[in-house]
Amino acid sequence: MSSNALPEHIRRQLETLPRATGVYMMKSASGEVLYVGKAVNVRQRVRSYWSAAGQRVPKIRRLTAQVETIEVWTTDSELEALLLENNLIKEHRPRYNVRLKDDKRYPYIRVTWHEPYPKVMMTRQMVRDGSRYFGPFTSAWSVRETLDLLRRQFPYLTCNRTITGQDKRACLYYHIRLCAAPCIGAVTQEEYRTIIQGLMAFLDGHHEELLARLHQEMMEAAERLEFERAAVLRDRIAALKQVVEHQKIVDVGGGDRDVIAFARDRENACVQVFFIRGKLIGRESFWLDNANDEDEAHVMAAFLKQFYGESVSVPSEILLPRDLDEALIIKQWLGQRRGADVVLRVPREGPERALVEMATRNALEALAHLKAHWASQEHRHTEAIEILQQVLSLPHPPVRIECYDVSHTQGTYVVGSMAVLEKGVPRKSHYRRFRVRQARNDDVASLQEIVRRRLENWQEAQHQPGGNPWGLLPDLIVVDGGRGQLNAILAVLAEFQLDDVVPAVALAKREEELYVPGQTKPLRLERSSPALHLLQRVRDEAHRFAVSYQRRLRERNALRSSLDEIPGIGPKRRRRLLRRFGSVDGIRRASVEELAAVPGMTKTLAQRVKDYLGSGDPAHER
Repeated sequence: MSSNALPEHIRRQLETLPRATGVYMMKSASGEVLYVGKAVNVRQRVRSYWSAAGQRVPKIRRLTAQVETIEVWTTDSELEALLLENNLIKEHRPRYNVRLKDDKRYPYIRVTWHEPYPKVMMTRQMVRDGSRYFGPFTSAWSVRETLDLLRRQFPYLTCNRTITGQDKRACLYYHIRLCAAPCIGAVTQEEYRTIIQGLMAFLDGHHEELLARLHQEMMEAAERLEFERAAVLRDRIAALKQVVEHQKIVDVGGGDRDVIAFARDRENACVQVFFIRGKLIGRESFWLDNANDEDEAHVMAAFLKQFYGESVSVPSEILLPRDLDEALIIKQWLGQRRGADVVLRVPREGPERALVEMATRNALEALAHLKAHWASQEHRHTEAIEILQQVLSLPHPPVRIECYDVSHTQGTYVVGSMAVLEKGVPRKSHYRRFRVRQARNDDVASLQEIVRRRLENWQEAQHQPGGNPWGLLPDLIVVDGGRGQLNAILAVLAEFQLDDVVPAVALAKREEELYVPGQTKPLRLERSSPALHLLQRVRDEAHRFAVSYQRRLRERNALRSSLDEIPGIGPKRRRRLLRRFGSVDGIRRASVEELAAVPGMTKTLAQRVKDYLGSGDPAHER
C-alpha cells in the first residue's frame, strides 16, 4: 500500500512509532482489541502491515481495514516484550491473533500433597501451595473418567472432614471401597499417604510396576482359592488398563520431553502434544483459532507461548516439526519458567524423528475425524435451514443467522452480544461483544442500541475494502424474548430501511414460542424439530457469550479496584504494574522479585501486593 493510499489517521500514528523493542496493540474504532504483537523494532514491524507485501495477505487486509488506533509499550528486553504480549493476549483474546480455542483454562488433576491427608480433585486454577498437578486434559469429562477409574485402586478422600482417626463411623464411600477411611483409623496417615504416592506415580507414567504387582497378587489369590479377592484385583487391573489404553510405551532413552506437531487446512489447525516422561504417558489434541493465512513457524510459536504460559510444568526438551523464527527468545522464556535450561530441537532422523512423525499423523487423524464429524452434521444443518425457511416463509435459506442478547447485573455492567451461525455452524470469529453506552435497566432499549450499532458498522463497511465481517447482512435475525423485543428490532431495521431486506424473529424461552412479524399468535414448533434446535442453539450461544463477557468485566473491575485498596499503591504504581504485567491476574502470578523490579516499587510494597492479591503462580510439577 502506498503512503498516499494510507488513511491519514494511520499515517500519523505510523510516523510516531518508536524504533525500539516493545509490544503493539491494534484497536478498532469501537475500542475492540484486534491484534497484539511484539517486535524488536516496533516501527518497522507495524509499518510492514501496510506495505505492499503485507496487503497481499487476506487476513492482514481484513485487519488493517479495521484498525483505528495503535498503542505501543516499549520494554527493556525482548523477553519482557514476550511476557507482556502473552498477558495482553490472554486478557483481551484479540480475534486476529492465533490462539488456543475456548476462553476457559484446561483442567488438571490436583493432589494436595502439602496436607497431612491429601485430597485429589479436578482444577483449572494452579497455585504454588505445595500441591502436585497432572495434565493438562482437554475436557473435564476426561479428568472425571480418569479419577473415577483411579479411585477404585487408590481410594482417596473427597470429604472436608478434619481427620483425627477417632470418628465413630465412616461414610458410604468406605463401605463401597472408594475411600480408605483414615477418619476412623482404618489406615494410618503414613499408609494413606502411601496410597496417594501410588496414585501420583501412576499419573507420572509408572504403570508397569503397579500392574505387574496387582497381577501377581491376583494370581496368588487364585492359588489360595480366594476367588472373590482375585476377581476384585482383576477388575482393578482392567480399570487401570482402561486409563492407559491410549498410552503407548516408547523407548526414547529416558528424560522428560514433549513432542509437538500440527496439521491444518484452510479453516482449522490441530496441535498434537505427546507427553514423554521416559515413555509416552499421555497425548492431547488442541485446536487453534485464526491460524489461516499464517506460516507454520508463526503458528507453532503462538501455540508454544500460550500452552506453556498456562502449563504446570515445562519439560527439559521439546521436539518440534520445524524451526521457529523466535526460537532463542522462546527458549529463554521457557528456561525461566522451568528454572533450568530447555532444549528446542527439530530432529532430522532416528527414533525422535519417528516420534514427531507419529505426532503429526495423530494431528492429521484428529483433523480428519473433526471434518468427518462436520460432514455428518452438514445434512442435519441443511435440513434445519430448509425447514426454517418454509416455516417462516423466507425468500432465501437463512444461511447466516445472527442472534443478539443482553446481560447485566441489576442494571450495571450492561453488555450485549452477537452470535453467528453460518450453515448451522457457529462462526466464532464473527461473534461480537458490545458495551452498552446508555447503561440502564432496560433490556429492550439496550437490545435496540446494540443492533443499531451493528447496522452502523455495516454501513461503514460498505465503504471499506472487502473481507470485513461487519459488511455481511444476516439472512435472519433472532432475539431472545417476545413480541416487545421483536418490535424493537423491527423499528431499528426500519431506521436503516432494512425491514423488507432482513427478516427477524423472537424466540421466547419459557414456552419456546416463535414470534414472527405480521402474525398475531406465536408459532410453536415441534420440540423435536431441527429448525427449533437450530434457533435454540444460536440463542444459547448469544446468551453464553453475553454472560461470559459481563462476568469478565465485573471480575476485572473488582480486581482493578482491589489494587486501589492496597496501601502505598497509588495511580502511578498501579499503571506501571498493569503496564508491566498486562492484567491484575498477571500481577497476581508475578513473583515478589518481579514486582519489586517495577519502577517505583520496593520489596516491601511487592510483598504487600502479593499478600493482598494472593498467589497465582503455577506449580512447576507434573
